[in-house]
Amino acid sequence: MPASAYIHIHMMQISEKTQPESKTIHYGEAPSIQPRRYTQKEIKLSDGHFVYDCPVPTGLTTKVPLKEKEFDKVRYTACTCDPDDFEREKYTLRQKTYERDTEIFIVITMYNEDAKLFARTFHGVVENIRELCERDRSDMWKKDGWEKVVVCIVSDGFEEINISTKAYLSAIGVYQEGVVKKEVNNKPVTAHIFEYTTQLCLDPENMKPLEVHTPIQVLFCLKEENTKKINSHRWFFNAFGKILEPNVCILLDAGTKPGKKSIYHLWKAFDNNPSIGGACGEIVAMKGKYGKNILSNPLVAAQNFEYKMSNILDKSLESVFGYITVLPGAFSAYRYKAIANQIDPETNEEVGPLASYFLGEKLHNQKLNDQKIKTGLFEANMYLAEDRILCFELISKRDESWLLRYVKSASAETDVPDKIIELIKQRRRWLNGTFFASLYAISHTFNIYRSKHSILRKILLSIEMFYQTYNLIFSWFALGNLYLIFYILGNSVAQYANWELIIYNVLKFIYIALIVFQIALAMGNKPGSTRLAYIFSTLFFAFIMIHMLIAIGRITYISIKDSQVKIDGLNLKSMQNILSDFYFRNIVLSLLSTYGLYLVISLLSFEPYHMISSFAQYMLLVPFYVNVLNIYAFCNIHDVSWGTKGDPKKKKVHDEKEKVDTKGDQSATVDVPEDVDEEYEKVRSILLDPKTRNDLQRQGETKERQEEEQKESNAKFRTYLVSSWIFSNMLLIYLITNFTSTSSSNNIYFIFILWSVAILAAIRFIGSCFYLILRLFTENIFG
Repeated sequence: MPASAYIHIHMMQISEKTQPESKTIHYGEAPSIQPRRYTQKEIKLSDGHFVYDCPVPTGLTTKVPLKEKEFDKVRYTACTCDPDDFEREKYTLRQKTYERDTEIFIVITMYNEDAKLFARTFHGVVENIRELCERDRSDMWKKDGWEKVVVCIVSDGFEEINISTKAYLSAIGVYQEGVVKKEVNNKPVTAHIFEYTTQLCLDPENMKPLEVHTPIQVLFCLKEENTKKINSHRWFFNAFGKILEPNVCILLDAGTKPGKKSIYHLWKAFDNNPSIGGACGEIVAMKGKYGKNILSNPLVAAQNFEYKMSNILDKSLESVFGYITVLPGAFSAYRYKAIANQIDPETNEEVGPLASYFLGEKLHNQKLNDQKIKTGLFEANMYLAEDRILCFELISKRDESWLLRYVKSASAETDVPDKIIELIKQRRRWLNGTFFASLYAISHTFNIYRSKHSILRKILLSIEMFYQTYNLIFSWFALGNLYLIFYILGNSVAQYANWELIIYNVLKFIYIALIVFQIALAMGNKPGSTRLAYIFSTLFFAFIMIHMLIAIGRITYISIKDSQVKIDGLNLKSMQNILSDFYFRNIVLSLLSTYGLYLVISLLSFEPYHMISSFAQYMLLVPFYVNVLNIYAFCNIHDVSWGTKGDPKKKKVHDEKEKVDTKGDQSATVDVPEDVDEEYEKVRSILLDPKTRNDLQRQGETKERQEEEQKESNAKFRTYLVSSWIFSNMLLIYLITNFTSTSSSNNIYFIFILWSVAILAAIRFIGSCFYLILRLFTENIFG
C-alpha cells in the first residue's frame, strides 16, 4: 500500500470532519481492520523473542528534517511474560541498544480515551520536550536533550483501545497493526511493544499533522488484556524502568495536558534538591474558552474552587512538612531510585514503595483460595488510593530520608466531571480510598522513626500526622456537624418570628427526610438509574444551604444591632468593644478568619479569580459534598472497582489448544486432538467414575462456598462500618441537641465547630505563607 494512502486511511479514522475525495460516499462505521496482503519473511528471534524492525511509510520520513535509520524503522516486540519478568526474560528496549541515558521517563496511561483527549496530552508533552531542547545554557539539555527523554504510552487492553486513538498512533508512525502477533512459541502475548522516534504530532483540535522538528522517543505498550491502570504502571516501573534506569519518572493520564515548561519545572525540583523523592504540580480544572465551563456548570465551578484551594492551602502546607499525602496520578513525578524496592534480609523478598504500591493489584486480583494473600474490605478499599500508600511508604522508607514537594510552577489541566452521576462515581472511589489509606498511614506513624530523617524532620512529620488525625476525625463527624450547624442556626432564627419557626420546622423535616432518602438510594441503586432523585436532592440541599447563610447574616445583624456596643470612631477602645460582643467574636470573626484567609492567601498567590467565579457555587454545594457523596461512598464500601470507565469488553476465553501459532504471516498451525476416540473415552471415564465425579462436585461446591463466604464477609463489614458511622453521628446529634443550649449564643459545641474550622484554616494559611517564602529560594518564579 502506498505511504500516502496509508496516512490518508488513518487520518480519515481520526477526523470525523474530513470528507472523502472520492465520489463514492460510505455510511456507517469504518471497518477497524482493512484487508491486507502479506508476504512471508523469515524473522530471526532475539533470545527466543519475536522482535521485528518494521519499515515506516515513506510519507512520514519525507516530511521531517532528520533522515537517519532511527526514523525509518519502528521496532515491534511481542512480549510473552509478566512485567515483573521483563528484565529476567532478557527483553530489552531500543533506548538501551542505542546506549543512551534516560533522564526523564514519562508515562501516559489510557484506557479507551478518544484521539482528541490523547492528542491534548501528547501535544502538551511534545511542547515540553521541545522547550527542554531549547535550553541552550543548560548542561543537561541543549539541542540533543530529546535523547534523554522517553515517552511511554501504556494502553489498557487490545480490544478496549479507541479506534481513533489507534489511528492517531499509526499516523505518527508509532503503531502498525499488520505486524501484531498473538502468540510466540506457544506462549500468549501479554503486551505489544512498539518503539519509534517520531517527528510528528497532530493538532488536538483539527487533527492536522504538526511538524515537531524535535524528535520524540516513543515507547507504546498495548496490553493484550484489560488489567487496570495500576497494572499499566507496573509495566512502566517494573518492566521498562528496570531496563532504562531513569532518574525522574513523570506520570500523566490521557486527557491531562501539562502546561508549558511544567515538565522542566518538575524535573528542576529534583535536580535542585537530591532529597526529593517525589513531587507534584498543580492540577487545574479545565475551564473552557473564556471560562464557559465554570460559568455554565456549577459542578465544574465547585470543583475548580476545590482544586484551587487544595493546591494553595493543603499541598503547600504538606510540602512544608515534607510529606504530601497524595501525589495525583494524573500529574506527578518520582525519583526512580527513591521508589525502588529493597531486599528484606530476613525474608529475602522485595519490600519498599513499589512493592507496597503494586500489592493493591495482587489484592484485587487474587483468587479466593490463594493462601498467600489474605485481604478484606479494609485492604481492598485502602488500595483504591494506592498513590497515597506509595507516598507514605516513600517518606517512611527504611534507612532513607526522602521528601515530597509541591511545585506550584508546574501545572496540568484536566477535565472534571460535569454531571452529578459522574462525580458521585468518581468520589466513591476517592473518598473510600482516602479514608482507609489515611487510617493505614496514621496507624503506621511509627514507621517514620525507622527512616533516616533528622530529628527536626521527624518532629514535623509527627505534627503533620497529628494534624491528619484531627482532620480524619472531623471528616468522620462531618454529617452530624453540618446538621447541628443547621439545627442551631435554625433555632436561633426561629425565636424572632412565628413564620421563621414554621419555615425552620419544614426545612428540618426535609433535611432529615433527604438524609434517610440518600441512604435508601445508596444501599440499593446505581446512581445512573436514580439520576433525577440525586438532582432533586442536590437542589434541595442547596436551598437549605441558602437558608443557613441567610440565618448567619440575620443573626449577626440583629445581635449587633441590639447589643450595647458603642463605636466612637476607629480607635482601640471601639475595636475592644466590638470584639467583646459575643456574636461578632464567635460568628463573624470565625467566619472571616476562615473565608477571609482564603481570600488573603489567594491574593498572596496572585490567584484571586476562583474566589469570584467559583466560591458561591462551592458554598451552595457544600451539603452535596458532605451528605450525598459521603453517604453514597460509605454505603458502597463493598464496591472496590477502579475508576468510572466501565467494564472491559467481554472476550471468549480460549485454552492453549484453541490458540493459533502465528509464527509466519500467512501460514498458521492449529492444535487439534490427535485421536478423537481417545478424547471421547476420557470424557466418558470422568462421567462414569464415581470418585472423579465426586471430586469435581466437591471442588465446585468449595468454590461456591468460598465465594459466598467472601460476599457475606463483605456485607458484614459494610453493615458494621455504615452502622458505626451513622450511629456515632446520630449520638453526637442527640447529645448536642438535648444537653446543650439551642441558642447559638450559648451553645458551646457550635462555638467549638466554628473555631475548629477557623483554626484549621489558620494552620493551612500559615503553612501556605511559609511555602511562598521558601519558594522564593527554591524556584525561579520570575524566570
